[in-house]
Amino acid sequence: MRMRSFGTREVDSMAEKKEATLVDRSQVKKAVQALQAFLKSKSSAESLFLEETQPISLLFTLWKIPKETQNIRIPLPHGQRSDTEEVCLFTRDEPKMTPEQTQRFYKKLLEERGVKNISEIIPYKALKTEYKPYEAKRRLLGNFDMFLSDQRVRRLLPSHLGKHFYERKKTPLCVNLQSKHLARDIQRIIQGTSLTVTNKGCCCMARVAHSGMTADEVTENVEAAVQTVVAKLRMKGPIMKVIHLKSQTSVALPIYTSDLSHLSVLDSTNSKEASGKKKGKKNKAEDEKQEETKTELKKRKNKEGEEEEDIPQLVPIETPSKKPKVEKPSRKKQMQKAPRPAMKNVSKVQSKPAKKTGKMEQKTL
Repeated sequence: MRMRSFGTREVDSMAEKKEATLVDRSQVKKAVQALQAFLKSKSSAESLFLEETQPISLLFTLWKIPKETQNIRIPLPHGQRSDTEEVCLFTRDEPKMTPEQTQRFYKKLLEERGVKNISEIIPYKALKTEYKPYEAKRRLLGNFDMFLSDQRVRRLLPSHLGKHFYERKKTPLCVNLQSKHLARDIQRIIQGTSLTVTNKGCCCMARVAHSGMTADEVTENVEAAVQTVVAKLRMKGPIMKVIHLKSQTSVALPIYTSDLSHLSVLDSTNSKEASGKKKGKKNKAEDEKQEETKTELKKRKNKEGEEEEDIPQLVPIETPSKKPKVEKPSRKKQMQKAPRPAMKNVSKVQSKPAKKTGKMEQKTL
């Protein structure tokens, strides 16, 4: 008997095929039924403080931390939002219209296209003026469950909404209001869901259903969500480690756990990446050495060329003859050599007793 040895590419393809049909339908249905029974078993005192329908989410745990952030839109066969949830739409300012006129204009447009899920429309100018204070933004965030935005105004919203919309994962989703199939597009966005995969960790969560749906509807949504996430994630090799199903107040129920055979594939991929990094470092070192040898050879060639060249003889340039400096007698020597006149000394000596005699005469008088 000959044993067939599988290569790493074949193992990766087999792992991807297995992950395409990851979840077992019977296992998912059991988890959904157990979760619904747990939610129904809540006491009436606690149910007063809880919402009528609690969201049901999928928690994905990946084998590796992704290198890039990714936002995946997941279409669902059954709507995961109840009819009681309120949706707000941000629109652009129409030219030569006040905010009230633009609001009426878009209400008529949505009615003509058959859109009934949107409860309020807020133009961009009204958002800047009426919802500028912090308290108004918090009130707006609490009044609506979902936010949509016109595709032409999407980049202007973050500076006016604030960070709380993004922390609570209520970022406005884009809608093309000029589309011919506007009702279908809005319905898909509202009833679908999205998954944000970041490069800060290996766990991510997506809302898939609510507690008011039947067990079959929840299982179909779970299967569709898992298939789209596995197909759209930009990662190589085995992706999913564990998938859990949970609500806001329940324990996470596992519906899929990967095999330990994936560890060998992960080790092979990690070793490949490490070897690739080492090869890159070796190639860099070799390139540096080659550059150094090239520079040394160039220097040697330049030195040899300079030695071979005939050195021109230097001719001394005649400098003009300098005149001998005539030493000027210093002032000190002049003062020493010049004799003092004798008459001046005599006059000084004679003047002194004359002054004394004059004083004596004055006293006698």
